[in-house]
Amino acid sequence: MMTRTTLWAAASLLALTLPAAAQEAAEGAAAEGSSGPYDIATVVKIAGIQWFNRMEEGVKQFAADTGNNAFQVGPAQADPQQQAALIEDMIAQGVDAIAVVPMSPEALEPVLGRAQEAGIVVVSHEAASQQNVSYDIEAFKNEDFGATLMENLAQCMGGEGEYAVFVGSLTSQTHNQWVDGAIAYQQANYPNMTLVGDKNETFDDQQQAYAAAQEVLRAHPNIKGFQGSASTDVAGIGLAIEERGMEDQSCVVGTSLPSIAGQYIETGAVDMIGFWDPSLAGYVMNSVAQMVLNGEEVTSGMDLGQTGYESVTLDGKVIYGQAWVEVNKDNLADYPF
Repeated sequence: MMTRTTLWAAASLLALTLPAAAQEAAEGAAAEGSSGPYDIATVVKIAGIQWFNRMEEGVKQFAADTGNNAFQVGPAQADPQQQAALIEDMIAQGVDAIAVVPMSPEALEPVLGRAQEAGIVVVSHEAASQQNVSYDIEAFKNEDFGATLMENLAQCMGGEGEYAVFVGSLTSQTHNQWVDGAIAYQQANYPNMTLVGDKNETFDDQQQAYAAAQEVLRAHPNIKGFQGSASTDVAGIGLAIEERGMEDQSCVVGTSLPSIAGQYIETGAVDMIGFWDPSLAGYVMNSVAQMVLNGEEVTSGMDLGQTGYESVTLDGKVIYGQAWVEVNKDNLADYPF
């Protein structure tokens, strides 16, 4: 009897010589020969921060609900090469699927290609341009989310004044999409607001966000607004604002979690955060990986079984949900994570 690994290897070998339709048939035949339980590795940008700790809760819940061996790993530092090395490890271990949140989609294309050549299903998150995947899952359309953050920032700033933007990495696709969408929205709707400086890169590190905020405050003493992208950005910015006693003179918005930024929301150093629940994204990534392994397809309008993903939109390989939430001091207590 052929194993899942043997079947997938056969499908991959056929894929080298058969046209696309035949390749799909070969992959489907491989999937039909297996029904789990599967080994599914979720590889995140960095281990040990609250955002991905929360994602791991969803991965573990998926494992408990389905009986699959689903687990999460991540590098000690936000480094694409360290993340690529972990994926190489997963390929060597012969996992059935990899769910990945890329630090740099471009940097991971070669190793994800090798995973697919080995018959491993690949599903990504926060990487709409990723090519070597079966599907990429987005909690929402990123430019729309960026525009929502900017609308909140503009309302807080009264539609005028200087602002700065922060990203975890200049290579992080989603962070740049949020910021670019925000800037475009500001330019179209709030001409009296002015972006100062370039994108401030923080490497998903709260201390680096704090240091960058201090530099911005020194260089632009009249600045009123900040938009963060990494989950730790607004916490670092908020600390800098608190130290200067600028809670009432500044506006800080960005992507984060209540467990990271909540104390600064309560003091007014951070005015609003937007996010999606990483645990649900982790669960959905693993669910979609299981679907692909079972030979199933995702279609527009499908319910993937988690809040915000009840009626997804499929655009090529990209699956879009409607899963963002907006949190300020008034509803902070509703999101205890």
